[in-house]
Amino acid sequence: MKEFLLDAPVPGGLFAYLENFGEVEALPNIGEGFYKFEKPDWFSIKGFAGDTTVEVRFKKEVMDLTVDFLYLLFTSYREGPVNLSALRRREEAVERRVREHLYGRG
Repeated sequence: MKEFLLDAPVPGGLFAYLENFGEVEALPNIGEGFYKFEKPDWFSIKGFAGDTTVEVRFKKEVMDLTVDFLYLLFTSYREGPVNLSALRRREEAVERRVREHLYGRG
C-alpha cells in the first residue's frame, strides 16, 4: 500500500474518468465523496474527492509493471472530454504483460 500526496485536491470528476479503466464505487456510508476504484490484478485506489491524498494498493507481483500506468492516469486526467485512445493502447500493452506474468499467457 502506498499513500500518494497530490499537488492539488482530487477533482470530483477523477473517479468518473477512472470508470474508463476499471470499476468505481461511491461509498457514502464512509463519507460523502469517498470513492473506491478497482482495476483487478493491477491496483485499487481509495480516497475522497477534494482531498490531497489517495491510498493505492498494488498487486505486489505486478506493481513494477503497473505503477507507470497509474502515474499516466493521474497526469493525463483533465476536466472535460478526454481522448482515451493513447491510454487504451498503453493499457492493452500493460495488460498483456500482467497476464503473462500472473498467468503465463499474454
